[in-house]
Amino acid sequence: MARQEVPIAENRKARHDYFIEDVVEAGMVLTGTEVKSLRLGRVNLRDSFARIVGGEVFLINCHVAPYDKGNRWNHDPYRDRKLLLHKKEIRDLQARIKQEGMTLIPLRLYFDKHGRAKLLLGVARGKRQYDKRHAIHQREAARQIDRAMKNRLH
Repeated sequence: MARQEVPIAENRKARHDYFIEDVVEAGMVLTGTEVKSLRLGRVNLRDSFARIVGGEVFLINCHVAPYDKGNRWNHDPYRDRKLLLHKKEIRDLQARIKQEGMTLIPLRLYFDKHGRAKLLLGVARGKRQYDKRHAIHQREAARQIDRAMKNRLH
């Protein structure tokens, strides 16, 4: 039986606040208590972002709750976590985010089929307030059309 991806957390607010232009998968450098906490699903991606520092990518402001049964060697919940990417991928990302208004946003955290924690990073451009209102208006219009079609068929 083949193992599937096991979802841990998703940043639902990211697609509301940003236009996602590209997606990259990255590994993560974690401690033992962090992995145990992730397996319990005790992580929050909201308000977190990634930054390239000295040719390395770090996940910043991501909250991984301390492990309940951890002892004095438990991890710091808000520590910067290194993301694992190839040098070419990092150079490409760095070139993309140098553009005005571009940033790296974590979209989804999951365990792959080998049991390793992976993070989907989105290269994103921030939405303005009117963009958000327009998206809500389109969603409402599509919902009304679906409702009308459903009532017409019955």
